Amino acid sequence: MSFGRPPSINVGFKVTAPDRGSFPLDHYGECRDKMQLYMTCLKENGSTSTPCRNLSRDYLDCRMNKGLMEKDEWKNLGLANVDNKSAVTTDNSQKTSGPANESSPSKG
Repeated sequence: MSFGRPPSINVGFKVTAPDRGSFPLDHYGECRDKMQLYMTCLKENGSTSTPCRNLSRDYLDCRMNKGLMEKDEWKNLGLANVDNKSAVTTDNSQKTSGPANESSPSKG
């Protein structure tokens, strides 16, 4: 018998996966730039996450692609309706396309 530790510490010990929502830290900074963009957006918007949802999606996408979290569907993460283009890299060229450019009706 050993004093100072629980008896049979090695018996019945089983490694289990972490709970959903917990994931490894980004020790090597693989997604640091995406995280910094998201945190800056939160700071600029008074910690309101709605305007920063696209950056959140970019950050989680980076984490999933680098193996820092389990891949999951966007609907399970609450980001199914968020455009996958980040606000930082999106330019105004998307606003110029659409019904305004298709205003010439053809006569048969």
